[in-house]
Amino acid sequence: MVGTIPSLLHLPPMAHPDFSSSGSSTHEQLNEAVREGTRAAAIGVVASAVLATTKIAAGLLGNSFALIADGVESVLDIFSGLLVWGGLRMSVLPQTARYPYGLGKAEPLASLVISTVLLLAAVGIAVGAVQEIVQPQAAPAGFTLIVLIGVLLTKEAMFRTLSARGRAIGSQALQVDAWHHRSDALTSLAAFVGISVALIAGEGFESADDWAALVACAVIAYNGGRLFRVSLNEVLDVAAPTEVQEQIRAIAESVPGVDGIELLRVRRSGLALWVDIHVEVDGEMSVREGHEIAHLVKDQLLVSDLRILDALVHVEPSAVHA
Repeated sequence: MVGTIPSLLHLPPMAHPDFSSSGSSTHEQLNEAVREGTRAAAIGVVASAVLATTKIAAGLLGNSFALIADGVESVLDIFSGLLVWGGLRMSVLPQTARYPYGLGKAEPLASLVISTVLLLAAVGIAVGAVQEIVQPQAAPAGFTLIVLIGVLLTKEAMFRTLSARGRAIGSQALQVDAWHHRSDALTSLAAFVGISVALIAGEGFESADDWAALVACAVIAYNGGRLFRVSLNEVLDVAAPTEVQEQIRAIAESVPGVDGIELLRVRRSGLALWVDIHVEVDGEMSVREGHEIAHLVKDQLLVSDLRILDALVHVEPSAVHA
């Protein structure tokens, strides 16, 4: 038996959300999650704009390619933050005849683009660093270290804030964006080490700053590849985690009349889950009774805290009553 597609929305638990399902509709929960996510993304965009300007200016004045590269990476943070903001907004647009499954995939697609940008940024910065190593420049100015300390602390704080918020609302895009800020912090750390070596060791170590930029590129490339794989899996409808599937099974089996679960498929769509489930019932009961049980299963799933967008429930005769 198949239930109708509801207009209410629910969210999947990458982590337990900060707001419970009691007292508010699933649609309100989803909108609240998006408000939280877009607010965090907007803060990240503003902070990245300020930091990018500061780092590029300090790098040019202080003769530090690593700091300039760090500033360029922050410019990309602005782009990625805007993508997250747009992806989250699109992911909760209502279902239409043209898009019967909604636009939830806009959120992981944004993650995929951001991950790709991370990889391209690593390549671009590496090329520039190699050029500087081949043709060494003067050692960076000492004041660039002060700038880097402030940048490092700010970026790490942004990473922790966005990562926590992304886990709370179940947003892969926001967590990828958080790692974009963490990669920026790692770039700043590498630049700090490189500039310190160049200043302390003196003549002959001017390129330490550029070698530090190369190390940072390796870290950025690693995280970019890892996050790209995670985002691609979601776009390709990888199965939901085992613990999520077990929760869904437990909810369905708790409904009176359900003898077992024959089949269960669960996939993510942005901040929501889609569920296909076959429940086993007494094969001798009437069609109407089986239909009512199917609706009870669906209702229980939609009011759970799993953020389920829709559940397609099919009824099978149970071997228990054969």
